[in-house]
Amino acid sequence: MSMETKWWKQRKNPRDLDAQVQEASALLKEKQVVAFPTETVYGLGADATEEEAVQRIFEAKGRPADNPLIVHVADEDQVSQLVSEISPVARKLMDEFWPGPLTLVLKSNGTAAENVTAGLSTLGIRMPDHPLALSLLRKTGKPLAAPSANRSGRPSPTTADHVYQDLDGKIAGILDGGPTGVGVESTVVDCTTEIPIILRPGGVTKEDLEKILPQVMMDPALADEKQKPKSPGMKYTHYAPESPLWLVDGNDDFFSDQLQHLKEDGNRVGVIASDELAEKLDHHPLIRCGSRFQLDQVAEKLYGALREFKKSDVDLILCETFSETGVGAAIMNRLNKAAVKRIQTY
Repeated sequence: MSMETKWWKQRKNPRDLDAQVQEASALLKEKQVVAFPTETVYGLGADATEEEAVQRIFEAKGRPADNPLIVHVADEDQVSQLVSEISPVARKLMDEFWPGPLTLVLKSNGTAAENVTAGLSTLGIRMPDHPLALSLLRKTGKPLAAPSANRSGRPSPTTADHVYQDLDGKIAGILDGGPTGVGVESTVVDCTTEIPIILRPGGVTKEDLEKILPQVMMDPALADEKQKPKSPGMKYTHYAPESPLWLVDGNDDFFSDQLQHLKEDGNRVGVIASDELAEKLDHHPLIRCGSRFQLDQVAEKLYGALREFKKSDVDLILCETFSETGVGAAIMNRLNKAAVKRIQTY
């Protein structure tokens, strides 16, 4: 069923902005779904305590119901209302990284709607580091379940326009806060285990966490699609562009050779490349995604690049691979999930 989607454009006047947040908050209180910006990507928010409201998220996204949702909070009081306990490790991470791109998996006390947790006994919670998101959360007075505001399987949205492309007519409103900063979703850390486990790499890196914790593990099940997901992004195909994405794992000359072979075979090829590789390629269409030596640039531009190419323009997209250090772990996690093929040297 189609509905009118209100798009609250950016305003410089704080009074106008307050009115927009008030209007968005009123819709959320009516169990409607509203997209809003965070520092990572745009989220699709609904009252996390109302099953009917949360169901509208799944309907708008076309998202499988066995995929849990992250709950966004305005303060630690809201965390206490949702979980049975906050462990010392979780408290330490909250103190260090909140507000910010870190989601903590804690034991749910049942306050969150059952379709938020997908039947799990745990709940993923984070406090976003974005003034508009925090203002909306405070005005609404409720925790908001909020996965990325895109159709399921599509690249996550980093602008309000991306949200509009995917969800116009399917949600009540879009609160426009301009482009997001981090560009990839939050890191998800399971704090219910003896040793904290990274379930999804994201904006807070493993290296960041190791500065705070004596020990942290990467979940060995990250690549195992058969396991029941404890975190969003752990199941099904994600982040896929319209045209098939192929990853090229090799040096710049190897990438150039693969591109040439594909063109000689009559393929229309789109390229996503670092600044360094782009300088060596005489090819169009090509989208630069920043320096391979400054992976925060790549993370910020990745989803926009994946959305750029349309089926009508290219047969496939060729993208280089990146170092998995720091935020590179999150970049490669998303690219591996988006890709249908990987070409590598042996």
